Amino acid sequence: MREVVTGARRIVVKVGSSSLTTAAGGIDEQRVDSLVDVLGGLATSGREVVLVSSGAIAAGLAPLRLRRRPRDLATQQAAASVGQGLLIGRYATGFARHGLTVGQVLLTVDDVTRRAHYRNAYRTLRKLLDLGALPIVNENDTVATEEIRFGDNDRLAALVAALVDADLLVLLSDVDALYTGSPSDPSSRKITYVGDESDLSGITVSKPGKSGVGTGGMVTKVEAARIATGFGIPVVLTAAPMAAHALAGDEVGTLFKNAAKRPAARLFWLAHATSPRGRLHLDPGAVTAVVARRKSLLPAGITAVDGSFAAGDPVDLVDSDGAPVARGLVNYDAVELPALLGRSTPELAAALGPGYEREVVHRDDLVLL
Repeated sequence: MREVVTGARRIVVKVGSSSLTTAAGGIDEQRVDSLVDVLGGLATSGREVVLVSSGAIAAGLAPLRLRRRPRDLATQQAAASVGQGLLIGRYATGFARHGLTVGQVLLTVDDVTRRAHYRNAYRTLRKLLDLGALPIVNENDTVATEEIRFGDNDRLAALVAALVDADLLVLLSDVDALYTGSPSDPSSRKITYVGDESDLSGITVSKPGKSGVGTGGMVTKVEAARIATGFGIPVVLTAAPMAAHALAGDEVGTLFKNAAKRPAARLFWLAHATSPRGRLHLDPGAVTAVVARRKSLLPAGITAVDGSFAAGDPVDLVDSDGAPVARGLVNYDAVELPALLGRSTPELAAALGPGYEREVVHRDDLVLL
């Protein structure tokens, strides 16, 4: 038995489109009801459950007589508009059999990348749990564009798990575990436990499958596991039909071990829940100071500036090859910085005033990537 599973009191479960819908599109009622019964039993036993559910676009395909997932944005949004109502309606009916009320929470990229929105999303989810409701989270595919373009809920599930301070994240898909290669390849070996990054070396992870309704694939699930375990949350990856066994603590699927110590929530948010608004190019000395010595970034170490950003925005700090080494909250607007590059803070203070004797990115507002 996996004690990290059986001992978890607050659990986030993510399920993919292919596990909820038919290959032709439309809701597979039997699959949805099977999942609801597992999660309903869990929630009524005194544990808190948050469900991150894909499937809105896929659920809208059949009702709109669409044969496959559309490529153009407008049709995707139309399918999501139809499918989201059908999906949440099916969930509401199913969980009502267990005496549970569901609350729909539709999020966009801004809701998990902007600090104020991020905190507001936390308050909403926390209040739903306090009131005994079961939150069902999905990306707001009807109006948003970026998440449709990148199109998976795995990263969102990891961020939601961190947001609600979950004890466990369960990723359900149409594959029963992580394999060293394609599950259809006889030479591939199932991986039941990932203790650290070294256990992932030499693994070839797959892109989305042939069902045509999902958009994630194993790549996004492994990345989601990295995010969640980095915040101290263990992750179980398995197939949706194995959900009951996985949540009972049986050794099914793949268990990703969590980091022993949780990072500061603010730095976790900065690393995983923000999108950089620009890039600061660092010389080798500045890279060493920031990465090896954990120092603040000063104007003297910056060689170039990319992007359009304001003071307080997240920016990536990149080395001479353009590879990101850190992310931080910048203290200057993009238009201000070019005139400051390569100059020391005492020189800037003497020439421009004491307000310029400050770091471009303070070490307390900086996280290594």
